[in-house]
Amino acid sequence: MADPAHDPALRDVDAAIGHEATPPLDDGDGLHGKVAIVTGAGAQGDGIGNGRAAAILLARSGTRVLVVDRSLDRAEVTVARIIADGGDAAAFAADVTIQADCHAMVDAALNRWGRLDVLDNNVGIGSRGSVLEEDPARWQRVMEVNVTSMMLAARAAIPAMIACGGGSIINVSSISALRPRGLTAYSTSKGAVIALTKAMAVDHGADAIRVNAVAPGPVYTPMVAGGAMSAAARRARAAASVLGVEGTGWDVGQAVRFLASDRARWITGQVLVVDGGATLRGPERDPGTDR
Repeated sequence: MADPAHDPALRDVDAAIGHEATPPLDDGDGLHGKVAIVTGAGAQGDGIGNGRAAAILLARSGTRVLVVDRSLDRAEVTVARIIADGGDAAAFAADVTIQADCHAMVDAALNRWGRLDVLDNNVGIGSRGSVLEEDPARWQRVMEVNVTSMMLAARAAIPAMIACGGGSIINVSSISALRPRGLTAYSTSKGAVIALTKAMAVDHGADAIRVNAVAPGPVYTPMVAGGAMSAAARRARAAASVLGVEGTGWDVGQAVRFLASDRARWITGQVLVVDGGATLRGPERDPGTDR
C-alpha cells in the first residue's frame, strides 16, 4: 500500500478528507499576517461600534486592517487605536454603495499589503414602519446601503481573494431578519443579507472562500447612543435577552474575528446569532400553569 507521506496524490486526498486538518499545538487562529477590509469601521467619537470593534480585534490577532468608512476622520480614530495597540492599519474613505469606491478600497489594500484575505461587510442603516408607512425612496435607500453595498464590496474583493488562495467574508445581518418587529424595510434588507450570504457561500466555496453572516441583537453602539437612549430603555433591552446582559460592539466583533479565523475553517453559509438569547424570548408563562 502506498504511503501518503511519499505519494502526492494520496496527500491531496488526505487533505481533502481532513487527515491533515489537525490544529497545530499552539492552536492559533491563523489571522496573523493576513489582510482584512472592514467597512463601516468608524464610529462616533471614541465609541465602539460593531465595525470598529471588529477592526481592533482582527488587528490584535495580527491582521493588517484597512479601516473603511465614509468619514475619513472616524476611520482614522479606529486606526489610531489599532496603532496604539501595536497593530498595523490604514484608513480609507469610501462609499460602498458606489462600485468604483469598492474597487478603490480593494486596490488600496493590495497596494499596501499585497493581498486580501478577509472582508467584513458592516455598513447598514435603519428604518421604522410597515409597508404602508414606509416612504418608497427610503425603502430603496435601505436596500442600497444594507444589501447592494455588500454585493458591490464582495464583487470587488472576491477576485483578489481568489488570487490569494481563498478568504473569508462576513456580512452583518440582524435578528430583525429572524424576528421582525415594526422595522419592515430594515428586516427585509437584513433577510436579504442572509440570502446573499448563503448564495455567495455556494458560489465561491470552490474558490476556498467562506461566507457567513453575523446577526446581532440589540447591542449598544454609538449609533444607538446617538439617539439619546435612556438608561431605562437600555435596561429594558438588556432584560429582553435570556442572559439579562446588554450586548456591545465587542460582542459582534468577537463573532466576526471567529468567523474570519481558521477556527471556523469548516463553517460557511451560516448565520451566527449574537443576541444574548433575545430571539429565544417569548411571552412569560402564566403563573401556576405549564403554558
